[in-house]
Amino acid sequence: MRLLFLGPPGAGKGTQAVRIADRAGIPHIATGNMLREAVAAETELGLIAKDIMAAGDLVSDDLVIGLLNDRIAREDAAGGFILDGFPRNVAQAEALVQALGDDALDAAVLIVVDDDEIVRRISGRRTCPQQHVYHVDDNPPRIAGICDQDGEALIQRDDDQAEVVRNRLDVYREQTEPLVAFYEGRGLAIHRIDGVGDLASIEAAIASTLGLS
Repeated sequence: MRLLFLGPPGAGKGTQAVRIADRAGIPHIATGNMLREAVAAETELGLIAKDIMAAGDLVSDDLVIGLLNDRIAREDAAGGFILDGFPRNVAQAEALVQALGDDALDAAVLIVVDDDEIVRRISGRRTCPQQHVYHVDDNPPRIAGICDQDGEALIQRDDDQAEVVRNRLDVYREQTEPLVAFYEGRGLAIHRIDGVGDLASIEAAIASTLGLS
């Protein structure tokens, strides 16, 4: 089972990708984690990526795909994997097909959440300096504005402000959402899942759709 998880920022695709990977017994391959692991392991491509990042440059798509090739060749990915965070645009998807072939993926899971709910979720987050996370509606602290664990003041991060979130959604619509049409055009099954509800119910819906329940 080789899957790609898609969805707007704040839809919960990363959380569900981890849960489904655990349920299916396959690795969850998130691009950032994969990069950090390769650098820490000092693989050939990891060392190249380390030098690039140390210089303050972005790692190229070709290098990410090379790292991805190495990662899915490992024994734990023999039964499948879940990709999360790559590709982010059609150009990356085309490069991925070129490198891995048309049959590299079996299906995609698209977590669907409307923009207003995304903005509510992200703009409602509050964090303390120790990175304990709350939500003004869904997970409020016992005392408003104060962390339950360390008594520090809670803040809203700049990138969690509503106008910033809406800009991130605009970028998603422009760059990442076209992946749905790209993959559907190539015959890949896209499973659309409602991302509103409790985590267990959403996980169960995904698992049922994928035949994992």
